[in-house]
Amino acid sequence: MKNALVSIIVPCYNQSEFLNDCLSSVLRQTYVNWECWVVNDGSTDDFDDRITQWILLDKRIKKLSKPNGGLSSARNFGINHSTGQLILPLDADDMICPNYVKACVNHFHENTETKLIFGRAIKFGTENGEWRLPKYSFKRLLENNSIFCTAMYKKEFWKNIGGYDENMKEGWEDWDFWIRLLQNEDGVFQDDNILFYYRTKTNSMIKNFASVQQKMNSTRRYIFEKNFSIYQRIFNVENFDDFKNQTSP
Repeated sequence: MKNALVSIIVPCYNQSEFLNDCLSSVLRQTYVNWECWVVNDGSTDDFDDRITQWILLDKRIKKLSKPNGGLSSARNFGINHSTGQLILPLDADDMICPNYVKACVNHFHENTETKLIFGRAIKFGTENGEWRLPKYSFKRLLENNSIFCTAMYKKEFWKNIGGYDENMKEGWEDWDFWIRLLQNEDGVFQDDNILFYYRTKTNSMIKNFASVQQKMNSTRRYIFEKNFSIYQRIFNVENFDDFKNQTSP
């Protein structure tokens, strides 16, 4: 793993206005053995014009295009085309710190049993300041997603668990992916350095709070039922309502 090729996967759906920030952060990486697959997931904005400039600037940046299918579909599409041993998903509106890839590769090289690496994060945009994530535990992960989507993992694990669930189009597809990837307390390294910048934006959906809550509850139930054997083992519950009652404040 010392000089492993890292595949950075950037799905993009009508977010080309943020691509300059995102890809600039990729080019600033102190680790140079990477490829970046930018997936146009059926965008209707000026994606093609913007990405062409970046491809001409650095041959490690590559473009893929597909009909719109959602974030999981775009990530899987990009990873399927990638050739790296290690995968780093990166949303088109976010950024990574210059030392992120190097720090992860070094850790994978020194700790071969590691499955997943992530660090501390900073929010910017409509909210600013550190995104304070709790210390990782698998039980806590089952209760609420405590790992952001831009965490590095081995491609072989993605293949072994069947990738991201393309039926999940309302969000939290990364949460479901982490649960299936990890399944227990082992294999996670939480770096103590700031490695990731998460862009916050005003979300008009929040205006319809009841609708948002309904979708969140529906997605939680879907994740629970899909991974029922894990939840049953950790929480000793028989259904989703039992789980909610056990984990309620």
